[in-house]
Amino acid sequence: MPATRLKVPKTYKLFIGGKFPRSESGRTMTAQDAATGEHLAHCSRASRKDLRDAVAAARSALPGWSGATAYLRGQILYRAAEMVEGRASAFAEEISAVTGAPGADSRREVEAAVDRLVHFAGWTDKIGQVFASVNPVASPHFNFTLPEPVGVVVALAPDRPCLLAAVSLLAEAVLSGNTCILLASETAPLPAATLSEALATSDLPGGAVNILTGVRSELVPWIAGHLDINAVLDGSGDPSVRHALELGAAANLKRVHDHSLPSPEAWFGAEAVDPYRILDAVEFKTAWHPMGY
Repeated sequence: MPATRLKVPKTYKLFIGGKFPRSESGRTMTAQDAATGEHLAHCSRASRKDLRDAVAAARSALPGWSGATAYLRGQILYRAAEMVEGRASAFAEEISAVTGAPGADSRREVEAAVDRLVHFAGWTDKIGQVFASVNPVASPHFNFTLPEPVGVVVALAPDRPCLLAAVSLLAEAVLSGNTCILLASETAPLPAATLSEALATSDLPGGAVNILTGVRSELVPWIAGHLDINAVLDGSGDPSVRHALELGAAANLKRVHDHSLPSPEAWFGAEAVDPYRILDAVEFKTAWHPMGY
């Protein structure tokens, strides 16, 4: 008789600095099949130290990513869309398993996530054209106002839709040159953890995007208080998370923006691709240049 082959269960790890470490604490969370309750996998439960490591990786990657041309950032985000498209079936199966969504709904979410990456890839070299300006001044100078990245941005994903919302939040953060730490859905973290594998092969420099899986209530106070995080895009839709962020940010004046949407379905619509959402992760700087004669 042929030998029985044992399955090799997938290990879901963190994504920090372009690498896949386990949590330094050794803790994990259990993911279960939404339909059967069967154990699916363990994924890492990020700690405060893991968050600090992710922020350090994001800060280290910031000069290279923000200094890349807008065209190159667009090409890399487009490459990320290609990588997600190539894993579409696996993503759809994973979403169905952890959320109980029908296969057609899961495939729709994956297709929307691919389209969302392509959409925001197109904005990398448009944001300056649309939102920059040449300002009239009463002196012999050229006066320009330009959008520039704010720095290290943390994005908090909602629980549904677990993949599309994660993609939307991180893409709108990084397209302008920010680096990002994404805290994945707490109840359905596996698709976001798999997203890190696609991003790792998309030419994104290590640290430009970092993905953590964990418990929001544990990590949000440290996110709010961390002095090297410049902005938080809160897509969680959780009032207690919003309150904790505002309390912590009041001490260090980091930006905190509500990027939640009224329903899971809204992440598929026009509100999720509103270009003004991009501006929450940029700052406008004005330059003066003397006119030549």
